[in-house]
Amino acid sequence: MIPEAQLPAAPATSPPAAGAVPPPVKPRPYAALALAGWLLLCYAVAAAGSYSTASAIPGWYAGLVKPALNPPNWVFAPVWTLLYTAMAVAVWLAWRTRPSGCRVRAIRLFLVQLLLNLTWTWVFFGQHRPGLALIEIALLWVAIALTAQAFRIISYKAFWLMMPYLAWVSFAAYLNWGIWRLNR
Repeated sequence: MIPEAQLPAAPATSPPAAGAVPPPVKPRPYAALALAGWLLLCYAVAAAGSYSTASAIPGWYAGLVKPALNPPNWVFAPVWTLLYTAMAVAVWLAWRTRPSGCRVRAIRLFLVQLLLNLTWTWVFFGQHRPGLALIEIALLWVAIALTAQAFRIISYKAFWLMMPYLAWVSFAAYLNWGIWRLNR
């Protein structure tokens, strides 16, 4: 048996392998308050978007020719509520990770996609511009994908929480394209 004094010293810390998820960190102070803040921000964006949407649904939107697979109007509110909740939890999980440049980039991308989300609602429903909204939703899709990728580097859970949102926006892009094409 080798005495402890003669054993080689273990490295203090070894860098994580490329693409590896960093280990979880100690709980951050005020984590519950931060989650509430992210939820509030996401729900505020939802509320601001619904301001443009509510007045357009019974009039302008009701008069549009819709593409196949267009769901009934009542589907959108619960789906978006779940998506905004998942988005808030995702960014909160990212916020809880170890401070790093990756975390800052991920949160910035999240805020950009959130702004693009609100902008799409305003362009489509508020301005009645499906063609311009189609360009905007393409930018939104890219921003969501970049956000999800940035989240994947720091939190797999945050990444997976963004996937239903990306899928729904993909579906929304199809609906947007169909409405633009059918109502030109």
